Amino acid sequence: MQRLSDAPGGDRLVGALNATRERVDELQKRVRGLEDLEKRLSALERKVDKLAKSSTSVGSSSRASSKTTTTKSSGGSRTKKS
Repeated sequence: MQRLSDAPGGDRLVGALNATRERVDELQKRVRGLEDLEKRLSALERKVDKLAKSSTSVGSSSRASSKTTTTKSSGGSRTKKS
């Protein structure tokens, strides 16, 4: 490494290698964070599946009593021009 840094343009190469190492370290940290999120997502998906299965066994009476939501229209209509 010492010889490389003494060569012409070597200091730029060493700087680029150090910057690359720092980027790789940062990416590794982010990937570890994504792995944790994937685990949490899997756990939540299992809970949702479990709740969905238990709600279908209750019957259609629970569906009839569920709330419905409506969205407000802006009042204007738009037509596409070609």
